[in-house]
Parts: sequence; structure tokens; C-alpha cells
Amino acid sequence: MIRLLLFLCLLLLPVGAQASACGELRGLVGPARPGFVPSYPTAPPGVLHNAAYLYDTDAAILGLIACHDRARALVLGQALLWAQEHDRFWHDGRLRNAYRAGPPSDPVALPGWWDDRQKRWLEDRYQVGSDSGNMAWTLLALLALDDGRDPRFRAAALKLAGWMGQWLDDKAPAGFTGATLGFEPVPDVRTWKSTEQNTDLAAAFTLLAARDADPRWRRYARTAAAFVAAMWRPACGCFAAGTGPDGATLNPTLALDAQVWPPTALPALRAKPVWPLLDRVFAIHGGMAYGPARDGLWSEGTAQAALLARLVGQTDRYHTLMAALARQQAPGGGDFATDAPALPTGFMLESDPSRPRLYFHLPHLGATAWAALAETGWNPFTLGK
Repeated sequence: MIRLLLFLCLLLLPVGAQASACGELRGLVGPARPGFVPSYPTAPPGVLHNAAYLYDTDAAILGLIACHDRARALVLGQALLWAQEHDRFWHDGRLRNAYRAGPPSDPVALPGWWDDRQKRWLEDRYQVGSDSGNMAWTLLALLALDDGRDPRFRAAALKLAGWMGQWLDDKAPAGFTGATLGFEPVPDVRTWKSTEQNTDLAAAFTLLAARDADPRWRRYARTAAAFVAAMWRPACGCFAAGTGPDGATLNPTLALDAQVWPPTALPALRAKPVWPLLDRVFAIHGGMAYGPARDGLWSEGTAQAALLARLVGQTDRYHTLMAALARQQAPGGGDFATDAPALPTGFMLESDPSRPRLYFHLPHLGATAWAALAETGWNPFTLGK
């Protein structure tokens, strides 16, 4: 009888008490030791194994700050500083899309894997590139760590922001392009423009403009925000994903983050009626899918939608989404990226356009970080509740 009562009590506990997302995030990051931590700690040998994706690292920094664990956030932030200054080729402020998990090395190590068939070490073209959205999230992370006690974080943010300026395309609709993909010394240039990436950059440059007097930052923020606003399609109640490679033709693909991030990041867009589309196109298993195919729940996106619901005061929706997210916690710690074995996104791999971009049923640092942000109600685009 006692065991039954305890079980019933656990069922009645609020979502946050069932398992702390902050505790899960701390567990994935581990002790406050220098270096990067893996995005997918249980990934088998291959492209994901021991890879610390930059975006996941940035999200973890922001999540840890939201969880009042500045010590662990600082350690990851110092890894960013080290990576910016100890690249094997670039010394212009950019970072790479991913690094090899582990303690710092000189030069900083990039991910890769041994291919038995080719008998050589391989690297992924996306991981070694520098994507605009990932650079924007690094700006957010660096600015979150910039509290006046260590000037290196703002200096690194200014250096990175200066590098980003070259990707501003004034062709209508004006906005930032996708930056680079591939290997040094001449990586490919991505000429499309992304709603999600320009949302990130609008938020990051707005924060930077409040701390540095260079007029470029405010101009960049206005341009990126105007691009996002121009992507709103009243007929479908949705944001287009961005443009095609010509930088002008709209890309009609529907992706969850392109719907949720603009109203979360940009107050001027907060009134956009995105919820009818989310309920009709993305809702699944009490949470959210990545795209209209709805082949599985996307944990990261579910947390993003939960944060937006909390931000706009939709309490019942918030709790429903958080309950779905709680069911994605992995037995060994962290949140599964998806409840499906392999979740299609509707996009192809940047590094191999013949293959779909997928999320896998693996514990994921990024998903866990977003769960912590949703749990605490901390907005990574404005760096506060």
C-alpha cells in the first residue's frame, strides 16, 4: 500500500518536480572541466560520435545560465574563446559548426571518424564550416557570459560579429545569407537566406548594439528583423523558411523553429497568429514535430513551443507541452532528440544533398538545454525571463 501511495504521489507531482531539466543538463555537461562536451553522448562511431556541435554548446551555455550554474557555463564559454583563437587555419573571428569533444588542444580538434573502406580519417563538410545561425547563437552565448568581469567574452563577440558583417546581402529581401560550408582554404558560400538564422542574428545584434556603440550592430539588427517580418505569409498564417540560393525566391518549406523563434525573439512579431498552424501542422503526441510529415515528436522544438506558450501566458498549453517533453527523458540522463528512430526534417544534409537530414532517438545536449530554458522560462534571445 505504501509503495502504491508513493507511486500515485509521483504521478501527481508537477512536471518540473518529475525530473529537473536543469539537473539533466548539468548531468550531460558533467563536472566543470575545460573543453567541449558531446552533443550526442551515446552516438555510435560515425559522424555524430564525439562531436560537439557549436549550436548545442551555445544552447547549453544559455541553459546553464538559466539554471543558475554559471560555473559550468563559463567552462563551455572558455572553450569557445579557445576555439576562436586556436583554429588550425582561420584567425578572423569565425568558429566552426562543430568541434571534437574533450579537453582543449592546439590547434583545437575538429570532429571526424575513421573510414575502414577508404582507410583514412574523414571530416564532415558541414561540421568544419561556419553557418550564420550557429555564429548567431555563439554571439548570444558570449553576450550572456559578458557580465563585466571578463572582457574576453565581449571582445570575442565583437570579433565574431565583425566577421558576420560580410554575409549581409542587400538584395531584396535584404538579410544575412548562410555563410560557409566546407573546408579551408576556399569553402563554399551559401547564398540562401534563412528565417531562423536571421531571427537569431536580429536578437544577437540587438543585444550587441546595447553594449557597443558601433552603428553597424543596430543596422544589422534592423535588417535581419525586417527580413524575418517579410517572411510572414498571411494566407497560411506561417513564416516561410527563407529564400532559395538566389537570395530572393521564397522557400515555402515549413519548419517548426521558423514559426516559433520569430515571436519568441522579436517583440514586434509576438502577435503573429502562429498557434493555429502549429496545432494543425506540427502537433503530435502532445508535443511538436519538426515538419508537416509529423513522423515523430521533436523534443527541442517541443521545448521551444513550450517557452513561447509560457511567454504569451498560455499556461495550459505550456503544461501539456512540458508533460510531453518529460516523457522524452532518457534513462541514462538527458532528453532524447526525438521519440522516433529517425525523424526527417524535410531538409537534405548540407554536406550530402542526396541524403535527408535526420534527428535520431539519442540523448541530445541541445534538446536538454532547451528543456531547461522552457522549465525556467528564460528567453535565450533576450537573455532574461
